[in-house]
Amino acid sequence: MRHFPAFLDLAGRTALLLGQGETAERKAEPLARAGATLRRAPRFDPALLDGVAIAIGADAPEADLRALSEEAQRRGIPVNIVDRSELCTFVMPAIVDRDPVTVAISTGGAAPTLARMVRQRIEAVLPPRLGALAALAGRFQAAIRRALPDVAARRRFLDAALTGRAADLALAGREAEAEAGFTQALASHDVPRSGSVFLVGAGPGAADLLTLRALRLLGEADVIVHDRLVSDEVLDMARRDARRIFVGKARADHCVPQEEINALLVRLAREGNRVVRLKGGDPLVFGRGGEEAQALSDAGIACEIVPGITAALGCAAETGIPLTHRDAARMLTLATGHTREGRLDLDFAALARGGQTIAVYMGIATLPALRDGLVAAGLDASTPAAIVERGGTGHARTLAGTLASITLDAPGWMSGGPALVLIGEAVRLRAVVP
Repeated sequence: MRHFPAFLDLAGRTALLLGQGETAERKAEPLARAGATLRRAPRFDPALLDGVAIAIGADAPEADLRALSEEAQRRGIPVNIVDRSELCTFVMPAIVDRDPVTVAISTGGAAPTLARMVRQRIEAVLPPRLGALAALAGRFQAAIRRALPDVAARRRFLDAALTGRAADLALAGREAEAEAGFTQALASHDVPRSGSVFLVGAGPGAADLLTLRALRLLGEADVIVHDRLVSDEVLDMARRDARRIFVGKARADHCVPQEEINALLVRLAREGNRVVRLKGGDPLVFGRGGEEAQALSDAGIACEIVPGITAALGCAAETGIPLTHRDAARMLTLATGHTREGRLDLDFAALARGGQTIAVYMGIATLPALRDGLVAAGLDASTPAAIVERGGTGHARTLAGTLASITLDAPGWMSGGPALVLIGEAVRLRAVVP
């Protein structure tokens, strides 16, 4: 280890920033955020170092930068000359700021770009409100020491408290509830292992289309209950030792009935598990997330819904078909092609109105009925339409044409993957996606 990592308290202290330019401005921002009083100058004078706690040089003449480094080192003041490691006594790291949690990454000046890349990866997995959780623990620090003088007992309490329900509430921004939960747990010197369920949208299939919150929860889950449409690529992002339970459904083939899925989620949570119910797309868009959330609420189980990129958005982005366009579609309607009591129960009169794009989920098997209903309601059979199979996965296929043509061609074209039907004038305005 070439450099010893340390965090310097600059609140109310003076930091010298020598130089003028874009690089100097970038260095000024974190110094100010740390509470330092900035002393700025374009050229060096030894008097500038009087009373200074730290000095940084950038965008200044070479002679001034060397003079700053020599004089600062003579006085024992930490100094950094940007991109000049031989003139530095400390290295400016790439910073992940979740105040009061701070993560600093350094390559010793060898590869600053790599440090920034590492920072981006850390940013992706750390909750945005991690600082709120740290601040909550800090407020209870003295009380915890009084209540639990034994170090081992204190460590066990904090391990449970910082991963339990109160922590979830703090990370969700519900700080008053989190503080109440922490207070209650401390009063009993124990944190009951209470389970919770997260209804998480897995998006259309590509792992890099997961939200940051979904990625974090996959890494923390005890149990993952997932559907058929959740890709292996997404499941590979989960914690390796998490238990996985498949409850997938295909048309007319329910692996596990919805009522049993609801009961399973309740049972797993009551066992004290942190459960991620992982659904393709978004939990609340034809994903029965509302039914599961209601069942959990009725059972008194803590539940949080994490949105995902729904199929219509993933298909549109990958194929270049706009869902709305000021010249063709000022509305977007999401519909399901599933039948109800043997018939396609849709408001065809509303769907046949112009000026909109219709996105039909699970509509391949009932596409002839959909076409007939729309045409009977007044929609022209020559209206532009497309089928997008495996949209949002990087392996999308598109069958473009008219409502009439795709209905005729679909049986021979489909290869068995999940598909979305798009209908409307905006389909004609498909952009070229490389």
